Amino acid sequence: MLKSELRKDYLLEKYVIITPGRLLRPRDVEEQTIISRVADCPFCPEKINQKNVVDQMDAPEGKILSIKNIFPAVALDNKKAYGAQEVIIETPEHKKELHDLSEGQIEALLKMYAKRTEKLSKVKNIEYILCFKNQGSKAGASIVHAHSQIFAVDIIPPEIKEELKISYNYQLTKKTCAYCDIIKKEMSSPRAIYEDKFIACFAPYASQYHYESWIFTKRHLDNITKFNNDEFASCAKILKTILLKLSELNLSFNFFMHQVISDSSQHFYIKIQPRDSVWAGVELGSGLVINSIAPEEAAKFFR
Repeated sequence: MLKSELRKDYLLEKYVIITPGRLLRPRDVEEQTIISRVADCPFCPEKINQKNVVDQMDAPEGKILSIKNIFPAVALDNKKAYGAQEVIIETPEHKKELHDLSEGQIEALLKMYAKRTEKLSKVKNIEYILCFKNQGSKAGASIVHAHSQIFAVDIIPPEIKEELKISYNYQLTKKTCAYCDIIKKEMSSPRAIYEDKFIACFAPYASQYHYESWIFTKRHLDNITKFNNDEFASCAKILKTILLKLSELNLSFNFFMHQVISDSSQHFYIKIQPRDSVWAGVELGSGLVINSIAPEEAAKFFR
């Protein structure tokens, strides 16, 4: 049986135990990862209240819409929980998932994220904008129709702030960006998945989730509004590739964009975190994460 290995996150004080041998342990529970529709879909075109549409974008396979989240956790008229939430409807077609869409449609979706990030960044006191997607019941999705969300608030979350602090100190010491150095190292490692002139993708050294992958721009950009057309196209290509491979495994997943609009020193990237593994007693009790799929094996699967 392969031995376990304790690994530390690139920057944060977070640890993962890679345990390939645990894949052999007995299991008598089968978990459902894909949700099915149990009511009328509020995101199908005929059901959308046009008063809630805040933005739209033409795309090869139908318009992409941004609508108000009618059950928001934060709101611009709430001083105690200040912010904004929007839902991005990725396609008019109810039965298609994001991986089913063309690269052109996914590229348009990324451009919609950029457009809404730009718009929300101009709202007074907004400091942090999170573009994210939940797909599948284990990832927290409550509606089947392909959609993602944008969450904007007036604070920088503590873990994000800590990562920015560490990367800033790294830059002061090394005179280079921590993540630019990580990209160079990982692209020559067995964790490399994909690389072209504009985008790099790899399975992180201390992956917290089975088949986790990160997508970086080669250029040092702090948020998605800085993308050029080549970067949008390359990012769409590898994102579709990763999601197609995850669909083969029938996995729920979350993806989100690491960007802080008020700090130009950071490096933009997308984390894609499948929800195959369940955090149980060890993870919740100690903060140590157990991952039975080595990132080197995950990268081999994606390649």
